[in-house]
Amino acid sequence: MFADEEGGPDDYAEEVLGLVERIPPGRVMAYGDIAEYVGRGGPRQVGSVMSAWGGAVPWWRVVRSDGRPASGHEVRALSHYAAESTPMRPGSDRVDMRNARWDGESAT
Repeated sequence: MFADEEGGPDDYAEEVLGLVERIPPGRVMAYGDIAEYVGRGGPRQVGSVMSAWGGAVPWWRVVRSDGRPASGHEVRALSHYAAESTPMRPGSDRVDMRNARWDGESAT
């Protein structure tokens, strides 16, 4: 799934991964934000791409719509958030989506 004939990422996966690479440090996009931005697929399809190919991009910048990082990667994601000064919800391990969400356009 989401692989081309040679076993690499297909066009959809490349588009998703390219967008994830552009998310600035300290900012995030939700799975659904990415699907909406690229204009096809949905949160589950973006999640599948990230599961298969996301290790090569800043995967911690892709979160659930409620600000939670990918399951099983919370500890590593939190260390990245701290290093990048990603806005977090007070007293929580969730990203503050109001302040950290990137719209795909502005540089910061």
